[in-house]
Amino acid sequence: MWTYERKLQYPINIKNPNPAMAKFIITQYGGPDGEMAASMRYLSQRYSMPYRKVAGVLTDIGSEELGHFEMVATIVHQLTRNMTMEQIKEAGFETYFVDHTAGIYPQAAAGFPFDALCFQSKGDAITDLHEDMAAEQKARTTYDNILRMVDDPDVIEPIKFLRQREIVHYQRFGEALRLVQDNLDSKNFYAINPEFDLK
Repeated sequence: MWTYERKLQYPINIKNPNPAMAKFIITQYGGPDGEMAASMRYLSQRYSMPYRKVAGVLTDIGSEELGHFEMVATIVHQLTRNMTMEQIKEAGFETYFVDHTAGIYPQAAAGFPFDALCFQSKGDAITDLHEDMAAEQKARTTYDNILRMVDDPDVIEPIKFLRQREIVHYQRFGEALRLVQDNLDSKNFYAINPEFDLK
């Protein structure tokens, strides 16, 4: 299904460790609106999608989100590698350090671990695509908030790239929703489940 290329979608080369930044950027790794939830959501939803083109969109974006998951992990890793005990204590990174040292662990900025409840796969094309569009907007908002808090250009540039991809994904899901609606009578857009009721 995939051809894996051993390079990131966007280069990441962070020179200065900063565990304080890593504490909140990690939410895009394993938080409720992060890349792990996005990839699992789309790759799960594609199986019951009755429209081949829309299933293709879910596969394409779900696969790309795995690449973004890798990028966020790289950012967090580079922000936490070679950090000193003083930096760990100064940043309030001790609780994470005690559990994971500098390993990458999927969690939200608030510290709670990834939970499959973070993503939906309802088995209803319209419901799922609305969920997907909302998910992309929530991820974009999270990246906006991260950009408000960071001042390192080595971090800002890849975060801006990831933010831009959320906008593109939102637009692609909007197009996918139109494809689904084009296959339905406009009177029943919200009254039936096209994955179940149109068999």
